[in-house]
Amino acid sequence: MSEERRVVVRTPVTDESTLESLKVGDVFYLTGVVVTARDAVHKKVVVEGVKPPIDLRGLAVLHAGPIMVEGKEGWRCVSIGPTTSRRMEHLEYEFVKNTGVKVIIGKGGMGEKTAEACRKFKAVYAIFPGGCGVLGASSVKRVVGVEWLHLGIPEALWILEVENFGPLITSIDVHGNNLADEVIASARSRRDQVVREAIERFRTRAG
Repeated sequence: MSEERRVVVRTPVTDESTLESLKVGDVFYLTGVVVTARDAVHKKVVVEGVKPPIDLRGLAVLHAGPIMVEGKEGWRCVSIGPTTSRRMEHLEYEFVKNTGVKVIIGKGGMGEKTAEACRKFKAVYAIFPGGCGVLGASSVKRVVGVEWLHLGIPEALWILEVENFGPLITSIDVHGNNLADEVIASARSRRDQVVREAIERFRTRAG
C-alpha cells in the first residue's frame, strides 16, 4: 500500500469522520498517542473503580505487554505485540464508557460487549498482526511516560507516541459490525454444507 493511499487515524481523535469511514476489514495506521492497557489496567479501572492517571479520551489503547528497556535516556520499547483481547471482553464495554477511548487494538476477535461499546460510543476495535512485535516497536517514536509501574512492566500503563503504527485491520466498526461474527457465520455455513454433502453421499451409496 502506498503512503498516499494509507488511511491514518490520528489521536487524540477530535473528528470522528475517519473512524466512521472505516468498515470491517479495512486497513489503517495510527499516529499519535497509544496507551497500553491489558488485564490489570482493565481490572483497576472497571472493577476497582480507579480513575486512570491520564485522560484517555480520544486516545487509543493497545492490549499489549511490551518489552521495555530502561537506559540513561529513559525507557525504550524493544518489542510491542498484542495479547489476546478476548480476556478483556467482559470489561471492555465499561472501560470504553469510563475512559472515552476511541481506538482499541489487540489480537483475535472480541464479542458483543465490545461491539456494543463501539456502536454506542463511536469507537473501533482493530487487530494488529501477531508476531510483529519488532515492527510495532519501530513505529514507537517516544516513550512519553509510564504509570502504574508497580503492576509490572507487561501490565503497566505505557504512554507511547507512535507514527504509522500498523497495519491495523478493522475488526469492529463504529456501527458494531463484527468481523469475528462474520467469520464464525461463514465457518458455520461451510460446516453445514459439508455435513449436507456427506449425508447425501452416504444416502447415494446406501441406495
